[in-house]
Amino acid sequence: MNETLNNIRNRPRFKLYTDLSPEEYEANLRDYLGKHHTQFFGNINREMATIFVNNGKDSYWKPNLSLRIEKEDEKTVVRGIFGPSSAVWTFFMFLYFVFTVAWMVFFTLFYVEKTLKTNNFPWALPASFVVLGLIALTYAAARFGQYKAKDEMRELRRFAEESTYHTEKKN
Repeated sequence: MNETLNNIRNRPRFKLYTDLSPEEYEANLRDYLGKHHTQFFGNINREMATIFVNNGKDSYWKPNLSLRIEKEDEKTVVRGIFGPSSAVWTFFMFLYFVFTVAWMVFFTLFYVEKTLKTNNFPWALPASFVVLGLIALTYAAARFGQYKAKDEMRELRRFAEESTYHTEKKN
């Protein structure tokens, strides 16, 4: 079986090479999207394409397929990424970062207080547990969003397979 097809099925990123020019690949994507316009929608140009599933629902973890079309030597390279919008991904990474730093600060205050045998920060240990709870809630929200978007991801993977597999350069 084709390696790119396996990557599309198993990973959130894939890369394929094609003999089509970026303009021809763009036209191919537009044709495929036009044939399936009730199921998918998106923006397509010569360098970038973003495809969404048209299901009438809009959730915070609405997945998309981002395709970057580049010219490399004499071949066209298509790099694809499945996932939520970059704004959602950045927001969740920001939350993880802030909560992790807060946990480290609170736990360090607790440790220093115990090492110095003072009682300056009696709230540090409970605050670190609260922050751990916030990290767990953030993780649960991300997993819940992924679970709710599972069918859309399956549809986007099908779109990627059907719209790109026949254009791939065979070695």
